[in-house]
Amino acid sequence: MAKQKQLVGQARFQVPGGQATPAPPVGTSLGKFGVNLGQFVNQFNERTREYAGTRVTVIVNVYSDRTFDFTVKSPPASELLKQAAGIAKGSGTPNKEKVGRVTRAQIDEICRKKMADLNARDLEHARSMIEGTARSMGIEVVEG
Repeated sequence: MAKQKQLVGQARFQVPGGQATPAPPVGTSLGKFGVNLGQFVNQFNERTREYAGTRVTVIVNVYSDRTFDFTVKSPPASELLKQAAGIAKGSGTPNKEKVGRVTRAQIDEICRKKMADLNARDLEHARSMIEGTARSMGIEVVEG
């Protein structure tokens, strides 16, 4: 009878896609579980090449025999909004100072990328969530 693998820990962190290294946050998050960091980094970089430098969230499950599996989530909405607006960071005072603009078409594109990870039942609800994130960053949503 095969022995069941037992989950001993879970780590969650954000790393630029295709650019993970054994340095923090990967090393500090997974080192305590005794995971082979080189193996994780190679698998992660291979699987996230299409994100090329965009921060993505990864959830790693570590098992008793020091094996692991991981799930890569879509990039955070704030990262996608910053790329769409062409800005480096959001506004410190979003109600007074606007730092960029995005169109509804760009919002819809972000919604399609994030739909699997959002807690929304349809595109309209996802759009309102992403627009709320944009407003909180000081990004205006314009028609067009």
